[in-house]
Amino acid sequence: MKLVIPASAESWVDAVQVSDFPIQNLPTSVVDSHLGRVLAVRIGDFALLMDEKLMPDQVDAHGRAIRAKAYELLSDSSSALAKDNALKRSNLVPIQEVQPVVDPSTIPAFVDFYSGIYHATNVGKMFRPENAPLLPNYKSVPIAYNGRSTSLIGSDAPIFRPKGQVKPADGPPEYVPTRELDFELEFGYFLAGGNPRGSCLAPDAAEAQITGFVLVNDWSARDVQRWEYQPLGPFLAKSFATSISEWRVHPDAIELFRLNGIEQDPAPLPHLATSGRQHYDIHLEVWLQSAEMTSPQRICHSNTKHLYWSFAQQIAHQASNGTPIVPGELYATGTISGPDEGMFGSMLELSWRGSRPITLHETGELRTFLLDGDTVIFRGWAQGEGYRVGFGELRNTVVGS
Repeated sequence: MKLVIPASAESWVDAVQVSDFPIQNLPTSVVDSHLGRVLAVRIGDFALLMDEKLMPDQVDAHGRAIRAKAYELLSDSSSALAKDNALKRSNLVPIQEVQPVVDPSTIPAFVDFYSGIYHATNVGKMFRPENAPLLPNYKSVPIAYNGRSTSLIGSDAPIFRPKGQVKPADGPPEYVPTRELDFELEFGYFLAGGNPRGSCLAPDAAEAQITGFVLVNDWSARDVQRWEYQPLGPFLAKSFATSISEWRVHPDAIELFRLNGIEQDPAPLPHLATSGRQHYDIHLEVWLQSAEMTSPQRICHSNTKHLYWSFAQQIAHQASNGTPIVPGELYATGTISGPDEGMFGSMLELSWRGSRPITLHETGELRTFLLDGDTVIFRGWAQGEGYRVGFGELRNTVVGS
């Protein structure tokens, strides 16, 4: 049963309603703490360490029992946690005292879709100006590739500039550090599992397997990709780093922010057909700070409502050939751009393939792609009445290879 926490709910923990992590959110992360490596629930600027003293009697793969237990402990001023000062000191700790963990060994697969229709349209306009921007299959099949989970990292992890084969216009291929390092504004979700090998998933059943949402930056080396992608698609240009925000927001926390998505025409084939509100109103932003700047500059704002294919359709498509989906897999949407220039979710689009440099106002620096020392920051939230369900910051700095 879903746990949708009402807007009127409050916590006895101080100042949580003005943060990304009010009582309506309660995201989870594995953290290193003074109690060891444990599951934690975030509330404001505190982490509730869910060790054996606080865990519910029974847990489920979707995490609802843990979220319900945390809500009980944090919303009721007469709860066992609120009344026990020793328990509070031990298990409700300032966020600075824990370190969230992104462990690739616990994530068996990473799948990256291409469901942002405005991004796909922009790429088509840039690289195939003589043809229709979208390829003929785009509105019939959710395009994706299976990536590498071993390169998943968290916030604050450095981005080492990758090397790869690049083909200059006037010479032979060379193996060099990428000159066109880019971010991609994406949204991701983890899965509880789903289908045995040989079986499929209907979209409604597929969506029910989502256990948590995160921000995703699927970094790209555009010049490497341009040379290597034909005929099989992304490879080394994408596999060097994918960063994710560390607090997983439960699907129930954004249930109230559902909306109808972009009208799909032609209608999807029956195995991808959905009904009801399948998309979400989640505001997304990208900020950029060079090594010379004292504060970051917002360079992009977008929204998950600009996705063409819903999360449910993405999962259902992955399973439609009978491949098994196993617990812990991570899927990402692909770059989420909006219809206007300020809503483009990559440097490739913002600089229009390098032809329109971005000006960093504080210093006057220009950017077409990312330079060493640049810090890219993703932020995202769903805005409620008097609160927001947020994802915190996803922040990474580019360093030399």
